[in-house]
Amino acid sequence: MGTLQQFSEKERQYHAYQARQNYLREQRTIQKELEEYRQERERYQQDLEAERREKETALRREETERREKETALQREEAALAEIERLKALLGQQSSS
Repeated sequence: MGTLQQFSEKERQYHAYQARQNYLREQRTIQKELEEYRQERERYQQDLEAERREKETALRREETERREKETALQREEAALAEIERLKALLGQQSSS
């Protein structure tokens, strides 16, 4: 009877050991998946941030181009106004 109890106790210890090992494997798997998820999320956030910076750069570039075109148009309008003023001045001098 003592031998059977020892055998039974060893079997319970073996099953407890196996259960602990399975638990530890599951925990490592969960930890690994969690770390992979965190890394994937971090890469995604970095990609979003890079995309946002690219869009901001493009918007700034477009704004700069718009201002340059506006400035060029104002210069052209000023030059045309000056030409008209000079024509009018020449017309006054011709009729005098």
